[in-house]
Amino acid sequence: MAEKDLREGKATSFRGTSVTDVEGEEDRVTQEGPTRERIAALAGSDPILRIDGLVAGYGKMQILHGIDLQVGAAQSLCLIGPNGAGKSTVLHSIYGFTNLMSGTITVKGQDVTRLGSNEKLKTAGIAYVLQQNSVFPDMTVEENVWLGGYLMDTPRHAKEAAEAIFEKFPRLAERRRARAGVLSGGERRLLEIARALVMDPRILLIDEPSIGLEPRYMEMVFEVLDDLEHTHGKTILMVEQNAKKGLEFADIGYVLVSGEIAMAGKGNDLLKDPEVGRLFLGG
Repeated sequence: MAEKDLREGKATSFRGTSVTDVEGEEDRVTQEGPTRERIAALAGSDPILRIDGLVAGYGKMQILHGIDLQVGAAQSLCLIGPNGAGKSTVLHSIYGFTNLMSGTITVKGQDVTRLGSNEKLKTAGIAYVLQQNSVFPDMTVEENVWLGGYLMDTPRHAKEAAEAIFEKFPRLAERRRARAGVLSGGERRLLEIARALVMDPRILLIDEPSIGLEPRYMEMVFEVLDDLEHTHGKTILMVEQNAKKGLEFADIGYVLVSGEIAMAGKGNDLLKDPEVGRLFLGG
């Protein structure tokens, strides 16, 4: 939804619906959005991750239509929007899982647009925690964490790095010899995050951190993410269907509709916005 139209209440609610359910709104959606100056101001003077004019999709299908995005070091940014808006496609595109048709992706000024996912992890410091369960259930917790260092020079280096990760995740350390398949949903999510940290990335992409979790495990996961950002200086870019939780956590929030940025603001400001509340928060 265009920022102006959202604030004027011209949109119908599409909370819990798909983009195809609001096709009548698409003309207004594409008319207006945050300026590049607004996006830059939210990220500060020296963004670590920057996307300019990104057009991307799958095969010949275009999903993103000129996305601009900036986020600074030790900042968090949450993408919210209706189902099918292209939120996960933004993460996929950053990591190299889509067909990039035009635009650029830079990390600290380095153009990483055409790097493969392994190079983005190893040289640009971008790690990705997928939405779907990616734990290897028949392997131990310890072995799953070791796999996070698959790009390191030797297995010994991966194991040394894993030990440092276990110090940050005592709950996993206690169960390091257990099969990953016996972990709870929340513990598996922690394991996926822990594994992504073995290569000591600067930027963590995480798709739906709270998906399928009980409230107590959801809180545990967000506490870990908060520590990664504020204690360890990680930049976090997430997609979160629980818009309230995502905006409460994030420094910056973007609203995506039909593959475009419709709104951008501080997380707390969007959380208080009556139109965001009406459309996404059930208010």
